Parts: sequence; C-alpha cells; structure tokens
Amino acid sequence: MKPIYPLPIQNEFVFNSSARDFIVEEIPLYPFAGEGEHLVLKVRKKELTTWEMLDILSQYAGIKRKDIGYAGLKDKHAMTIQYISLPIKFKEKLASFSHEKIKILEIMRHNNKIRVGHLKGNRFNIRLKKVLGVQKDKLDSVLKWIKANGVPNYFGNQRFGTDGTNWMDGKKLLSGELKIRDPKTREFLMGSYQSYLFNLWLAKRMELNLLLEKFSETEVEQLLKLSSGALKGVKTQPNFFKLVEGDLMMHYPYGRLFEAEEPNKEAERFKDKDIAPTGLLPGIKTKRASGVAQIFEEQFDEEIKIFGARRYAWIQVTEIEKNYVEEKAHYELSFVLPKGSYATNVLDVLRGTNQI
Repeated sequence: MKPIYPLPIQNEFVFNSSARDFIVEEIPLYPFAGEGEHLVLKVRKKELTTWEMLDILSQYAGIKRKDIGYAGLKDKHAMTIQYISLPIKFKEKLASFSHEKIKILEIMRHNNKIRVGHLKGNRFNIRLKKVLGVQKDKLDSVLKWIKANGVPNYFGNQRFGTDGTNWMDGKKLLSGELKIRDPKTREFLMGSYQSYLFNLWLAKRMELNLLLEKFSETEVEQLLKLSSGALKGVKTQPNFFKLVEGDLMMHYPYGRLFEAEEPNKEAERFKDKDIAPTGLLPGIKTKRASGVAQIFEEQFDEEIKIFGARRYAWIQVTEIEKNYVEEKAHYELSFVLPKGSYATNVLDVLRGTNQI
C-alpha cells in the first residue's frame, strides 16, 4: 500500500536520506530547569539508530539502557540532534566520552527523567538536488499549498522496519502464527501493525477526498456504497480533507477529543487550524468513530490486545523556510512538524505522486 496525495503536479528531484542532506532536530517540550538530579545531554548522532546510540552510551557509562531517558526515536539515515537524560552521578564518566558518530553538544541539569513523547516537535532541514528552474517553480507552488493546507499524517516507512515487514509479524502475533515471549518486542511489532492499519484507513479517506473533487456527492455515495445523503454538504467544505458525520476530532496541536456532530460546521474550525480529524490505532480502551466515519474506520479495526489511540489524520507544516541555490540546482528546505510525524509526508506531497 502506498498513499495517495492531493496535487496533480509531479516534481522530479533527488533526495538522499543521509547526514549531509537530512538533518532532524528535536524541539523540547519545555525549557530544562538548569538544576536537579538528572543530566540532560544534547546529542548529535549520524549513521546510528537511537537504540544503537543509547547502547553505546550505556556501555561506556556503565548504566542500564532503561535508565536513560529519551523523548523520541530518530532516523538512522540522517544527522539528528536529540535530548537524552541520565542520573547526575554519571557526569564525570561522560566528561571523557568520544565517539566518531556521536557528539555531546551540551550538558545541562534537570529535575526529572525525559519521557517518551516529551517533545514539542521536530525541525527538519532537507536538501533536494537536481532541481532545475521549472521544478523550482513547481516546488514553490506546492509549498505554498502545503503552508495553507497541511499534509496527511501517514506513518513513515521507518515504522515498518528495514524490509517493511514488521507489520506482518505483528499480524502473525495476533493470529497465533508467531510466538514471541519478550513483551516489548511483541508490543513493538503489534504497534507496527496498528500503524499499517492506520495508513490503510487514511489512504481510504484520501480516496474519498479525491473522488469528491471529481464527482458529485451522489455519485461518490454510489461509488462507495454509502447511504443516500451520507455526504450531504461535504463537497463544499473548504479543506481538501473532508470531514464526515461521526468523525472524532481533536483540538490542534493537542487537546481533548470530541465528535463532529455537524461536520460542515466543524470544517470551518478545521480550516482555521483550531482542530483536526483523527484516525484509529486499533486497540483496547480507545474511542471509535460513529456514523458515516465508522463505515470507513471499521474496515481497518481489529481486536489488538494493547492500548490503542487516536492519531491526527492531518497535520500542519509550520516555520517553512526555503532557499534555492541555482548554481548547484539545490533546493534547501526547513520546516517544523509536530511530534510523531514524518518528513516523508511533506516530501511525498512535494513529489505529487498519486499512488495507492
């Protein structure tokens, strides 16, 4: 499965996911205290996963990896800057730390351990190559659209492992075809399957959005076998991503969950970037959509015995900056995404590839 995207423009450019052309920097959730019983390390790494980096540091300092705090996992094929924490007693041990792929940029104190998810977002700096004049103008145009509208919030390929099959192992765990005792590995693989189901659902909703651009509401209802009037007024909503009755919305970029009883009314708030629709990561203790939205959601809902969640289906791309280096045909791009979102979503929209 590959996602579908809203723009018909197709751009050709070269992007290498490497430390030279791809830089990711965490944006902390809040300023660090400057005092307390924990050290916070601002760390730059390359050609390593976050897990590999933590293993290297834990072995060097003689600390258990579980005692090192981190906010998120970062790409191996990038230069990444992130924050980790460990007890202050390891400060002297780290004073002489040296590694060719890891550099400690800054050390500060804080009063608690960094937890997963404790970040505001990430800034991405990307260099696109072989961008000629015509492509440059197209990229400018698509970026303008992205700034105004946002992008779909698919899970990136790195969520599914090097060969993209983690979700298959997660599915086998659920069916009993695969037996794994380690609870963390089980949860990780089933989480990958949750992500796969979310992507399938989002691709289906993207299909609805594209159909409504080309056909009438009545025609789309017939194509998708929906009841008459199920999409009444939806086509005229101002956003590319159309809301339907029963969608579960959340205040953006964080906030409480609520049902879109009047989707055409909520579409105005969505346009103002005050709220955004959510999709399901199937699991226990998670609220499901109702009405028309449920018809789409239940196709990709399975009984998974780990905690489920709601995830934003659509996200905003902020702090966009661009620079075109004509003599090198390089298009340098910087932007911020909320936590848990992937730069590949922006790149795919920039490419304009309509695939599924």
